[in-house]
Amino acid sequence: MDFQLIGLLLIIFLALAFDFINGFHDAANSIATIVSTRVLSPKWAVAWAAFFNFIAFLILGLHVANTIGKGIIEQNVVDLTVIGSGLTAAIIWNLLTWWFGIPSSSSHTLIGGLVGAAIIKGGFSAIFASSVVTIIVFIFVAPMIGIITAYFFSLLVLYLCRNFAPRKVDKVFRKLQLLSSAAYSLGHGSNDAQKMMGVIYMGLVTTGYHAPDAEIPLWVVLSCHAAIALGTLSGGWKIVKTMGQKITKLRPFEGFTAETSGALTLFGTALFGIPVSTTHTITGCIIGSGITKRLSAVKWQVTYELLWAWVLTIPVTAVIAMAVYYVMSSIL
Repeated sequence: MDFQLIGLLLIIFLALAFDFINGFHDAANSIATIVSTRVLSPKWAVAWAAFFNFIAFLILGLHVANTIGKGIIEQNVVDLTVIGSGLTAAIIWNLLTWWFGIPSSSSHTLIGGLVGAAIIKGGFSAIFASSVVTIIVFIFVAPMIGIITAYFFSLLVLYLCRNFAPRKVDKVFRKLQLLSSAAYSLGHGSNDAQKMMGVIYMGLVTTGYHAPDAEIPLWVVLSCHAAIALGTLSGGWKIVKTMGQKITKLRPFEGFTAETSGALTLFGTALFGIPVSTTHTITGCIIGSGITKRLSAVKWQVTYELLWAWVLTIPVTAVIAMAVYYVMSSIL
């Protein structure tokens, strides 16, 4: 019996399971604004988002997948136990935060898991510190970019529409929100689905089934996008409620500016191969669009609670991964 092949198949299963969970956990990122403004019903919104999640790799490439597969932990430390521990920890944290309706970052959940498992095996030298630091910095940079971009974009839209009747503005932006939601879903797919491509790539290289310098196989790309698209189709309504209703009340033009700003941020980071959090990004954009009305239009207590979840995600997941690695290595 080839235990290495069985282990690889288990890793692939866990990776696709994570992508599916990521899909319904982060479905709110793609659909919260378009649902809260009632442009689309929840069912049509998730179908719309799932389609554009799936086709994202055709447009924005695989830069984030390469970062995860080659730029987070040293290749000589990677084995199936490290990958499995990181994935297990990430799945545990994603399910916990989903259950409590906390829109934490699936991206940082995964990175925390992989980093924690790598450190307990090979020490701090087992990780690429500069890449990890960049990712941690973007916990704060990505939402700030979203806030600033969405705020000024919203002001520009308000200025351009100043002489039009509110009803006409509402009607126009209900249609435009379909485009902005599609663009944001492309950004979501180009970022989140690609993380598991990088993980499966690490598993294939570690077990000798794929050359280290070869391209990521097409079947990996398609299966990861399919898994996250199916997850998005399954919903994730607890987090949709938090993102779409609890932070601030959005009108169609604000939904449009939030989604467009989020899409632009994700396009830029995806092209540079920076695995940012789509959750952090869209939260910042929703806040940026909301504060054009007034600062009190944003429920800041909710954002403080979200911030704590963001800050804790990487260290908590890393600790969980260390515990899982210890148990798995003891058994194996």
